[in-house]
Amino acid sequence: MDATSPEPRLFANRWPAGIGPDGQPIHRERCACFNQYKVQPRARVGFHGEQQDTSSAGWLRLLALVDEAAADGREEFNPLVELSPQERRDVITLPASIARLTEVKHLRLYGSNLVRIPPEIGAMTNLEEFSPYTSHRLHWLPYEITRCSKLARSTVSTRSLFGNFKYRPPFPRLRTTSEVQSGGHLAALDPKQWGTTAISTCSVCDGPVEGQELHQRWISLVVATDVLPLLVNACSAACIAALPPGAAKHAPLPHLGGWEAVQPSADWA
Repeated sequence: MDATSPEPRLFANRWPAGIGPDGQPIHRERCACFNQYKVQPRARVGFHGEQQDTSSAGWLRLLALVDEAAADGREEFNPLVELSPQERRDVITLPASIARLTEVKHLRLYGSNLVRIPPEIGAMTNLEEFSPYTSHRLHWLPYEITRCSKLARSTVSTRSLFGNFKYRPPFPRLRTTSEVQSGGHLAALDPKQWGTTAISTCSVCDGPVEGQELHQRWISLVVATDVLPLLVNACSAACIAALPPGAAKHAPLPHLGGWEAVQPSADWA
């Protein structure tokens, strides 16, 4: 380059959290739940059925990182950059201990392999920013995230979400109270059927949920800067009735999902 040549333009990496300590991109599985690039209103969608391997190296390292963050009161929690590629692949959810991260203001989960987030995220009372961008296997969030009253900014890959405004993929069909497992136990559920492995408290009133009293519904609400599909696990029909209206240009009422759930057309259709 001679003296008269312009300086090369350098662009900052907007998402440095996508690179781990080994300099490699964060690894995640591919997702084939529905086409995230075109409209398929009759797609057969469902919940991810994977269960977290709590003996894996990635999970054990994540538990330690949560403990460290809770102990030092940090305001940003960006755990995946501390994990190796295989450890990142191990992690498909977050531990319930994230409820202890009450000082965290920014939760970074860029490019994760997550398929679900636990309701304990609602206890992160100082959370202001939520960034699970390019977590393409994360299709929904727990209703409890609405308890994060300070949450004002989010960066979510909306095309990966159930019912998103771009492609309107359907929501998984939820089960009714009559389909709760024999005996009404909610402590050992099949996540492919129920979206989670256990339900203990109501998403709305935080009271206990007892077997046959479980009421599951979908609702799409504005959370921070995105419209998110939220799964509600309610203890009663009264708690379902207390839910707010759905976001504009989304299903206006809580619903059970499936093809029967009426959604507006995709934004460009």
